[in-house]
Amino acid sequence: MAHNFFKESPFKTLISFHKLIEALEAIAVTNVDYRANYAAALLKEIEPLPEFRTGIEDLSIISENETLIKHLLADLFPTALTNNEIKAVTIPFQNFTFNYTERFKKIVTEAGVLFDMAIRDFNEHQFYVMSCTLILNAIYGQKIDFNKPLFYDIPNKKGIMNQYRILYNADFLEIIATEKAPKLSQDDIDLLMDNYDNLALWKEKFPVESWILKGFGIAILFDATTESSISKLKSNLLKPEKEQIELQENFESIFRSIFKITDLRVGVIVYNEEEDKFVKPTLNDKSLTSFILADSEEVACKNALFSCSFENLLENKKIISISNVEKFAQQPENEILGNHLLKQNIQSCIFAPILKNGVLLGVVELVSAYPRELNSINACKLDLILPYLIDTVERYNTDMQNQIEAIIQREYTAIHPSVYWKFRREALDYFETSSHNKGFIFKEIVFKEVYPLFGQIDIKGSSEHRNECVKEDLKNQISALIHLFKNQESKINLVLLEQRKFELDSLLTQLELPLKADTEQQIQLYIENEIHPILNNSEAGSTEALLVANYFESIDKKSGLFYQSRKKFDNAMSIINKKLASLLDKKQIEAQNIYPHYYERFKTDGVEHNLYIGSSIAPSKPFDTLYLHNLRLWQLQTLCEMEMKHHQLKLSLPYELDVTGLILVFSSPISIRFRMDEKRFDVDGTYNARYEVVKKRIDKAMIKGSSERITAKEKITIVYSHTNEEMEYLNYIKFLQFKKILESTVEQFEVEELQGISGLKAIRVKVSNEHRKQIPNNFSYQDLLDELN
Repeated sequence: MAHNFFKESPFKTLISFHKLIEALEAIAVTNVDYRANYAAALLKEIEPLPEFRTGIEDLSIISENETLIKHLLADLFPTALTNNEIKAVTIPFQNFTFNYTERFKKIVTEAGVLFDMAIRDFNEHQFYVMSCTLILNAIYGQKIDFNKPLFYDIPNKKGIMNQYRILYNADFLEIIATEKAPKLSQDDIDLLMDNYDNLALWKEKFPVESWILKGFGIAILFDATTESSISKLKSNLLKPEKEQIELQENFESIFRSIFKITDLRVGVIVYNEEEDKFVKPTLNDKSLTSFILADSEEVACKNALFSCSFENLLENKKIISISNVEKFAQQPENEILGNHLLKQNIQSCIFAPILKNGVLLGVVELVSAYPRELNSINACKLDLILPYLIDTVERYNTDMQNQIEAIIQREYTAIHPSVYWKFRREALDYFETSSHNKGFIFKEIVFKEVYPLFGQIDIKGSSEHRNECVKEDLKNQISALIHLFKNQESKINLVLLEQRKFELDSLLTQLELPLKADTEQQIQLYIENEIHPILNNSEAGSTEALLVANYFESIDKKSGLFYQSRKKFDNAMSIINKKLASLLDKKQIEAQNIYPHYYERFKTDGVEHNLYIGSSIAPSKPFDTLYLHNLRLWQLQTLCEMEMKHHQLKLSLPYELDVTGLILVFSSPISIRFRMDEKRFDVDGTYNARYEVVKKRIDKAMIKGSSERITAKEKITIVYSHTNEEMEYLNYIKFLQFKKILESTVEQFEVEELQGISGLKAIRVKVSNEHRKQIPNNFSYQDLLDELN
């Protein structure tokens, strides 16, 4: 074992037995003969070694006189206690010990020659300051409590780390000032008390080796492995997830120290009461091991794996201990569980329920590769640990529920941050009322005098594209069936075959016409009820059977129809929607810096969004229409960027789709109300409803006096009512033309009269091709598909 002194110390250390020698001299002149003779003999033996009294600096003197020192310290290290006490001579806080008791010597020997016995979590800074506090207490009469628990971590012969608490006896130490030791005033001491971290200050007031520490101390150790391990476990479990580094390894090392089992492994599973199953918890992106679940992520409690012995755990909430798994597996009712454990080289194990108020939260699993290592006797040690596991699993369940609620709110019933404050205030009012019960009436959440902005990027002709894909898949499937029947003429009743071929040919002819609403369903039912039974029951040769098998491999399992063309279309739609929605969401975060406003976004056959801005949404911030104009320009530029993003994606998609852009300008402020029954915002009042009507009808509107839609591919259409809106957006367009985002040609026209709506006008302008060329196409379809999935 190595001995290491800290390099710098306020003390010059002299190992001396002078206080002990003085005590022996006093005993030598007493009337008790056997004591006096013994003391006189010792004094005579050490007489040739004056360093024992004046102080030893050369440590080799200690090793050379090991036996003499043992005799000198015999009263302090009685032989009768040497196999029980863990004790040695030391210099306080230094990693230096000698004159061990037999038990201490055995512990050090088992640790190995390479073991460096250093105090845990104790560095040079702590050593220097604690040495200084010894001086402050002994010389300056201070009462500084520096009694921080100190530990040695010492491995045993099995490699298990044991923790030993250190207690110091300093009765045989003396502190002496040298000429280099400055005299301290109370102000100096007060300054030091407020500057623990300022090591330079401590060295200034207590220069290196400015004091002499003369004598020796005694280190008394006691085994605190269990208590220390539980404390470490508690500290680890109380950390937030992001700080729980290698939780599995920490768990196992701590449990091994408590149970004194070298190969002990630990697992944890969580009980899902709603679905009556066990699941693996995930902490810090790393699943904890489970030996019950093994490779499965979850197992129902009614699974045959759980033998009748598990009734104790599931129903009676009792610990299961199996000291010999091989013997346990020989019982028929335990065979499945026993063999499941033996496959994992588990020979003994403990499964302990984690309970809170009688409710099962989970199970902690302890396993060993050796029989009888774990049993019902040492299972009692879990009583010390389970309270902390209970709190951790309960916190895990609570955090998981909170995260699930957050996901539900974000993905399904999100409340936008801009209006969250009003919902929170109403909830706080409910919470703080003295009668927060069913009688509390929640106020309606209304935001008055807000300006709406609506915009969308729509996939042009998506319905027509979808119908064409359906027709293509149906044609391919019917053609494949006709081909199959031609190859099976000798195996199927000829009359029936001719009838089915005729019907399939008729369906092909029908698909040359525009697709009707029920055509797909009719063909699906016909193929399922009339064609597939023939294929399934025909006695075909190996070649025909392979063709039939290939056909069934090609159909979609849910619909029973070919899905190749529609899949390409659906994937293209999904990729476009995902990429454009992601871009809009990202840009929206930046837009909130203009002025806080409500934002909602929907994915349909494209991406549409609603914005509402006004002082009622952010009452703590002064509102000006300047912010509205800023947001309108942001919206127009963002739609241009979304159209450019689509152009960037277009060449990588398996199905070519074009998009159109649309903005509705509405300058009159409206009110929006949160509909409690629908859990969403909607316009409030009859007058404000006109805005919603316009928004829903302009998408399919035509240019007045023509059959052309107001929207066109690669163009942004801006619909408005008033001249001032026209001038505002023409200025925005000029600005974006200057930035080469929009092309120079600007179309202006009237919108056809819609039901109950007239007087709408529109501006249409194309997104610049020149700007598109600057955007590299760095997407591949497979990458996009992987990202989508």
